[in-house]
Amino acid sequence: MNTQADFRRDLSARERAVDRLLLGDYIRKAEIGAFGEERDVEQTLRFNVMVELVPADAPVGDDVDGILSYDTLVQTIDTVLRDERLDLLETLAERIADRLLAIPAVRHLTLRVEKLDRGPFALGVEIERTARQAVAAVPDLFAIRGEAPLVVLVDEAALGDARLSERFDALLAPGRPVVLAPCSAPERGETGGVDRQIDLLAMEQAAWRIAGRDARCRVIESRTELQHAIDQTCLAVWAPSRIVRRATDPKVRDRLQGRALAEWFAERLGAGDVVELGPIGAAHRLDATGT
Repeated sequence: MNTQADFRRDLSARERAVDRLLLGDYIRKAEIGAFGEERDVEQTLRFNVMVELVPADAPVGDDVDGILSYDTLVQTIDTVLRDERLDLLETLAERIADRLLAIPAVRHLTLRVEKLDRGPFALGVEIERTARQAVAAVPDLFAIRGEAPLVVLVDEAALGDARLSERFDALLAPGRPVVLAPCSAPERGETGGVDRQIDLLAMEQAAWRIAGRDARCRVIESRTELQHAIDQTCLAVWAPSRIVRRATDPKVRDRLQGRALAEWFAERLGAGDVVELGPIGAAHRLDATGT
């Protein structure tokens, strides 16, 4: 990666001394790609990172605690790969860059990510970023500002209840954000491929049916949409396909259904347990507890 000229172009006389941390030819296996044939297939990725550091106020001597560790580069890449299944190398590179540039010691970086299995060549992307282009802090993928929402599983019986809006009133009364997770069909055995897509689409349809019952509902497909719905004090209704398909755990992508899937989502949100909004009797118990 020949980037030395670019790195030195704007340095003042006081900053002629530049420290860079290098990670070269780091190889990882990961599932990534937008095409159907790239689903459920791990590809070989190669990472090359050059990080320019903020000049130290004083010499660090030979103290390992006084420098940014090489392990930080490796751990950052591993964390991003573990957090979410992505379609694009460009998105992967941006996620890694944002996390590294949130470290105070880092002011500039160049990052190259390549796929090595797509042919007798390498396909990849290279980005260059400075600290002012990155977010000030990188939150956890599903971290939500403010109080963690209450996740409520809505089954078919609840969806057909004529008093559904009143039950939503009870959920919202304590003032805690609420996320509704639809459960549209009886759970069946392990699924995958076409059957899994059919199940997820059924949940998407159920989400829109819920939203059609109450104007306060907003269907959300991503963490960003969820935060916006919470900020607007709306009832968020989770349409799960996008988040489930991007999960790194094959169990989540292919098998979790119903309450188990809602519990996984609640855990990612820091919401704890899941409340079921089932038959009418269950609604009365829910109203009495205020949760």
